[in-house]
Amino acid sequence: MTSAVPVVTNIAYQDLLDDPYPVFRRLREMASAVYVEPAKLTLVTRFDDIVRIERDPATYSADNPSSLVNKVMGPTFMRKDGAEHAIGRKAIEPSFRPATIKEHWAPKFTAIAQALIDDLSAADEADLFGALAAPMASLSLMAMIGFRDMPWQTLADWSQALIDGAGNYAADAEVERKAMQASADVDAAIDAVLDDHRSNPNPSILSSMINADPPMPIEGIRANIKVIIGGGLNEPRDAILTLVLGLLQDPAQKDSVLAKPELWPAALEEAVRWISPIGMYPRRVTRDVDLSGTTLPEGLQIGLCVGAANRDANRFAESDRFDVTRPKKSHLAFGAGPHFCAGTWVSRLTVGKIVVPMLFDRLRNLRLREEAPPVVRGWVFRGPVSLPVRWDA
Repeated sequence: MTSAVPVVTNIAYQDLLDDPYPVFRRLREMASAVYVEPAKLTLVTRFDDIVRIERDPATYSADNPSSLVNKVMGPTFMRKDGAEHAIGRKAIEPSFRPATIKEHWAPKFTAIAQALIDDLSAADEADLFGALAAPMASLSLMAMIGFRDMPWQTLADWSQALIDGAGNYAADAEVERKAMQASADVDAAIDAVLDDHRSNPNPSILSSMINADPPMPIEGIRANIKVIIGGGLNEPRDAILTLVLGLLQDPAQKDSVLAKPELWPAALEEAVRWISPIGMYPRRVTRDVDLSGTTLPEGLQIGLCVGAANRDANRFAESDRFDVTRPKKSHLAFGAGPHFCAGTWVSRLTVGKIVVPMLFDRLRNLRLREEAPPVVRGWVFRGPVSLPVRWDA
């Protein structure tokens, strides 16, 4: 016997922003899908249900015309299924090949990290959000996209405005205005360099798009670059901060990882499971369907809360705890199925093998500041927005 989607009204939207995990736990216990009035969306929060959904794109489509992502960024291949999605991914694939990452991007990312940590080492305290994670993610992505040099803050501001707009389920008019302005600014930045990339093929994403066979149309280039600016900047930025936070909050785990550098990859995977930078993304139900006892009607918009699924106690023991020794199990922080994040390997390299190991190696006795605790925020996108630290100069 199946039931209609239950409705929850007594949740404050601010609770989702501040600490969504108690809300997610409540939703998981209620039903496989629950309509949350403050978010104006039906949320799916269980691990197994999301895996099932991602394996059935015919029933749960990424092609979602009413998605906020489409409104803010345009029709991206992330919101397409089948051949249209595959064509979009193929167009950017040259920039993400393992050999290109190892030989072209890794040296660039290492140089960026070294310069930023050189600047840090001259002091004895900083907020790692603005002093390391945001500029690292922004400068690296700027290079990968193929933009001309610009202040790292410009790309970071665009990214924040775009992801705020894509997660604007509270329908805030000012959030929408900023997102649409960022969208227009990105279009102008693309137009300024596209001819150069057309004439001079190179490993950048814009070059891959415009020199694909067939070339990606300008509308697709603009929309897909915006998606890449959103997820491709905030995901590594927040993964850097979350990994540092997890280790600094548990000195025993920190010491274990520093003593055994082979644990860095597992530490990164645990960090993005614990606090998933991209916490929710939408799908559209294409036919009436039963999802683990709940009837989902054709046309329903649903949100896949991977940030909730990654703390599903039926999948992960002591799921609220950061634990680098956790038995290896796949998580959903990088998505699943055909929409598995194209930048996963770049993130794993940048965060888990370059930036965070270098940070702990260079800054002696790195620690949290007791008088200035870290601040973590968000649910559609979640991560530390302030991480004040101190070290021995």
